[in-house]
Amino acid sequence: MSSYLIRNAQILGGAAQDIFISDGVIREIGTDLTGEADVDIDAHGLIALPGLVDLHTHLREPGREDAETVLTGTQAAAKGGFTAVHAMANTFPVADTAGVVEQVWRLGQAAGYCDVQPVGAVTVGLEGKKLAELGAMHDSAAAVRVFSDDGKCVDDAVIMRRALEYVKAFDGVVAQHAQEPRLTEGAQMNEGQVSGELGLGGWPAVAEEAIIARDVLLAAHVGSRLHVCHVSTAGSVEIIRWAKAKGWPVTAEVTPHHLLLTDELVRSYDAVYKVNPPLRTAEDVHALRMALADGTIDAVATDHAPHPMEDKECEWAAAAMGMVGLETALSVVQQAMVETGLLNWEGVADRMSHRPARIGRLAGHGRPVSVGEPANLVLFDPGYRGTVIPESFATRSRNTPYRGLELPGRVHATFLRGVPTVLAGELVEPGELA
Repeated sequence: MSSYLIRNAQILGGAAQDIFISDGVIREIGTDLTGEADVDIDAHGLIALPGLVDLHTHLREPGREDAETVLTGTQAAAKGGFTAVHAMANTFPVADTAGVVEQVWRLGQAAGYCDVQPVGAVTVGLEGKKLAELGAMHDSAAAVRVFSDDGKCVDDAVIMRRALEYVKAFDGVVAQHAQEPRLTEGAQMNEGQVSGELGLGGWPAVAEEAIIARDVLLAAHVGSRLHVCHVSTAGSVEIIRWAKAKGWPVTAEVTPHHLLLTDELVRSYDAVYKVNPPLRTAEDVHALRMALADGTIDAVATDHAPHPMEDKECEWAAAAMGMVGLETALSVVQQAMVETGLLNWEGVADRMSHRPARIGRLAGHGRPVSVGEPANLVLFDPGYRGTVIPESFATRSRNTPYRGLELPGRVHATFLRGVPTVLAGELVEPGELA
C-alpha cells in the first residue's frame, strides 16, 4: 500500500499541518514533516475533514439500475467527499431480507469507492403491515443497524412500536419517514401561499409534525432509538427540540436542499424541484439552519434520489419526487451554514461525519483526524467557485436543482482507509495508487 504525505492542510480549518498516511492509518501530523512518502500532495489552501458519512442515500440497485447502480452511486459519493453511505431499502426487490442487504453490501465492497452500509426495511415490502426480518438482517454479513421504510411512512402506531421494541435488543435504530398518508393524499408541494396561487395540492407541515410527535413519544415509552429522516418544517424542529430536552433517544437529519431552497422555486413548474418532503418556506429554511447550528438537528443527510430523465422531464403531476445530492452536499453546506457564520469547519465535521457515523454505529468512520486513526479523509477547497454542470457528475442521473448555479467549494481528494478514491477532483480506480 502506498504512503502519502499531505502537506499544509488546514485540519478542520485550523493552522496548516502535514499529514503522513501509510498502511491505511494516519501515522504522523505536524509541520515540515520529512518522512519519505510514495506520493506528495500539496494541500495549501485545502481543509482536511474526516471522511463524510451519509445516513440517507438511494443507490437504486437492485432493480432500478437505469437510475443508479452501487458503483455509480459510490463514485458520486467519493466525489462528494463521502467515505461511507447508508443505502436505503426501497429497491426492487425491497431490502427486507438478509439476502438482499447482503447483496447490496457485497456490491459496495466490490466497487471500493466508499463503504456501503445497507438500511433494512422496517416492514415487508414497505407495505406497513408486517415487520420485516429485522433480526436476520442484523445478524447477516451486512450487520444492519438502521431500519427504514423511507419513501413511505410507518404510519401504523402498533407496527412502529413493535419495530422500536425489536431493534432495541441490538441497539438498532428506526429511521422514520414522517408523512401522515391521509393528510398528503394528492399532495404535490408544500401547503401554503404558493400552492394556493398555483392550484397544486398542498402538503401540510402538520402531516410531518404529527408523525414525529407520535414517534418521539413511542421512542420514550419503549426506550429505543428513533431517527427522524429529512426534517423540513419549523414545527418539526420544535418537537425534536422538546424531545431532546427530555433526554429521549431521538436524533434527526436535514437535507442540503432543505437548507437552501424554498417552495418559491415551484412557480417554475420545473419538476426538478419536486421532492419528498417538499421544499418549504423561507421561515422553515431559517429554522432548519438554526436547529442544525445548535445541534437540535444532528446531521446533514443527502437523501440522494436519482431518477432517469424521463421520470423528471415531464408534467409536474406525473414527475417522480427526488433530487441527486451527493456531489453537491458539502458545497451547499458551505454556502448555507459556513458562509453565513452558523457553523465552522469543525461543526461541519461533526454534522457530516462524527454524528452520522455514531447514529449509524459505523466503526472506523466519523473518527478524529488524529494519529493512529483510520485514514478516512477528505481534502476540500473552500475557495473554489464553480458552476454546477450535471453532465460532469459521476451519478447516473442528472436531476439536480443546482444546474447552472454557482456554488462554493470543491472536493480535491477523498481517502478511504488510506487509499485515494478521488485526487485533484477526479475519480481514481480503487487500488490504482495503492
